[in-house]
Amino acid sequence: MQQRAVQSMLDFDFICRRDEPSVVAMVYPFTGDHKQKYYWGHKEILIPVYKKMSDAVKNHKDVDVMVNFASLRSAYDSTLEVLEFPQIRTVAIIAEGIPENLTRKLIVSADKKGVSIIGPATVGGVKPGCFKIGNTGGMLDNILHSKLYRPGSVAYVSRSGGMSNELNNIVSKATDGVQEGIAIGGDRYPGSTFMDHILRYQADPEAKLIVLLGEVGGTEEYEVCAALKDGRITKPLVAWCIGTCASMFTSEVQFGHAGSCANSDRETASAKNKALREAGAYVPESFDSLGDLIQQVYAELVKSGRIVPKEEVPPPTVPMDYSWARELGLIRKPASFMTSICDERGQELLYAGMPISEVLNKDVGIGGVVSLLWFQRCLPPYVCKFFEMCLMVTADHGPAVSGAHNTIVCARAGKDLVSSVVSGLLTIGDRFGGALDGSARQFSEAYDSNLHPMEFVNQMRKEGRLIMGIGHRVKSINNPDVRVKIIKEFVLENFPACPLLRYALEVEKITTSKKPNLILNVDGVIATSFVDMLRNCGSFTR
Repeated sequence: MQQRAVQSMLDFDFICRRDEPSVVAMVYPFTGDHKQKYYWGHKEILIPVYKKMSDAVKNHKDVDVMVNFASLRSAYDSTLEVLEFPQIRTVAIIAEGIPENLTRKLIVSADKKGVSIIGPATVGGVKPGCFKIGNTGGMLDNILHSKLYRPGSVAYVSRSGGMSNELNNIVSKATDGVQEGIAIGGDRYPGSTFMDHILRYQADPEAKLIVLLGEVGGTEEYEVCAALKDGRITKPLVAWCIGTCASMFTSEVQFGHAGSCANSDRETASAKNKALREAGAYVPESFDSLGDLIQQVYAELVKSGRIVPKEEVPPPTVPMDYSWARELGLIRKPASFMTSICDERGQELLYAGMPISEVLNKDVGIGGVVSLLWFQRCLPPYVCKFFEMCLMVTADHGPAVSGAHNTIVCARAGKDLVSSVVSGLLTIGDRFGGALDGSARQFSEAYDSNLHPMEFVNQMRKEGRLIMGIGHRVKSINNPDVRVKIIKEFVLENFPACPLLRYALEVEKITTSKKPNLILNVDGVIATSFVDMLRNCGSFTR
């Protein structure tokens, strides 16, 4: 599913002013039939994707080219499959590394059926103003720079796909541009040869000048020499075989392509360049002067009237993809969501700026993680310990409270875990769980108003309001809540100051004198201690 390559082909079609896309369908056996969205200039279009090759061919009778992006493991089978459909006349095989014996079988099968094969191990080819295979020509800016959006007068054939992009650039600078260009592929047994394409160019009246870029290894260039000598090639041919540096090495050199290795002196780049020069081809002294020689031959053809330079036409503008424009730093867009709490975009997950490895190595514990995620800073160790104590003592309130009761009822009714827990969470409010917030608010307001504890108690009684955080159904002054005792002792011993907790304890003395069970409960001790922590730990402003 080569979406970028397909989009590249569609963008090329658009700047070539095609009326409709060259790609009409894709075959992808790993999903069901569906449609894929692509850009056609400024608009969006849908291209069908088929699970079976037979369905694609049956539904698109005008198709005669297949570009095969399958991997080296499946390219052979998928190409054999498409050869069964007579309407397909050309197959481009991109994959590199297909076993040579399978490639040779493919070539024999294709020859029997009269099907042209470009590749394997190729980027493909390009016909400016018309069509390109896959990623040929590179990015859109390179295609525009090389003027591939309109035909020129120079046709080339190359082994290397990467060097074909370089040829596009050289030819565009030295002449009126490329008329057609094919990279036959770097394997030892390419599906089509130099001669197959050069003879097409010889027969094409629009191709005025032919360029051949061979390389070390193989003997196909000698067939070109023979054709030059016997008159089958009459158009000017500029040729160069790369790899002349192989003679500088003391042992045999294998270059990047499977076929770029000289097994005899005859297969060396230097020997082939010499033979081509003697056969009548224009051969430069080195690759560096290839562009100069092409320009020289082109100028002679223009002077003699055999080439009338093509008129320059400005290409239509194609909108740049957002992702590419952003990568180039040309645009910016506000993020839909941003968080200062955690960030997983880089090499390592960050909690409030601290790498997760550091969080683990420093052993900050659950309390430290809470301080980073809730408060976005490393709070002092005693605060982190306080968080952990609060979590531990309130982890389970038993089965009788509203949240647990609802969860149990929901689970017994056969609902799933998430639904059951959510039903319990929905009961949290002023009556259940809300005592923490209410207690913090009431005690803070009373303390900040300089109300004496007795005045606070009398005021609340006068208003008919309960003091949140005071009172327990079971525990009393004579049967204290151990949880309250543990937290209270820790706070009094470790916090730098705890005036609100001390205020609440004074209130408790008054309320328990009236009724033994009106003690400062776990909600009240956590609420007042939490406010003391926020106000006095030195990490927060008022």
